[in-house]
Amino acid sequence: MVRAGRGSGGGGDGRTRVKAARRPEVRLPGLAEFEGGGLEPDGDYDCLEFREVDLGGQDGSGARFMDCALKGCVLDGAGLGHARFLDSVLSAPRGVGTDLSEATLRDVELRDARLGGVQLHGAALERVLVRGGKIDYLNLRGARLRDVVFENCVLVEPDFGGATLERVAFPGCVLKGADLTGATLTDVDLREAAALDIARGVDRLAGAVIGTGQLLDLAPVLAGALGIRVED
Repeated sequence: MVRAGRGSGGGGDGRTRVKAARRPEVRLPGLAEFEGGGLEPDGDYDCLEFREVDLGGQDGSGARFMDCALKGCVLDGAGLGHARFLDSVLSAPRGVGTDLSEATLRDVELRDARLGGVQLHGAALERVLVRGGKIDYLNLRGARLRDVVFENCVLVEPDFGGATLERVAFPGCVLKGADLTGATLTDVDLREAAALDIARGVDRLAGAVIGTGQLLDLAPVLAGALGIRVED
């Protein structure tokens, strides 16, 4: 069932209201400048600022970043599978093919990213804000997203196949060619998306809330998914 409505709390009009996502509240302490030569597998990074560091091709798999700021870093081909980003801010990262498979992001802000082919399949995202920027071919297959907000960003062909989304919102976000195949949605708010284009898995929109105009835009795709032939 696709729900359409307004508001995020209870009400007396008989409609079920979508629960709003909880945004992260990241307050970084004083940070020391990162002076290491590169990342290390299973490394521990606490209260550090990575400023315009080229992390391309480095292996930081299983590393833990706590209370860190990564500003303008290059992440081309960086290996960060199973890494943990906690209470951290990533500002203006750029790169292609960053591996964050099965990573954990909790209480994280990702700002003005310019990324392509990011591998976040099997990852766990909780209280994450993705604000601004553009991410091409974001792979979130099988990921778990809870309290995640994509705000004023562009997502080109994001893959949510088999993912679980709970309290996820897309205000001002442009979604192009999204894949929801096999996804499970609960309290997913798409009403304020600047553009909503679902290439596959439109039948998985149960648990989402959309606006009336969006419903009309999606009508041809919905009809096709339901096997309805529309003729004048």
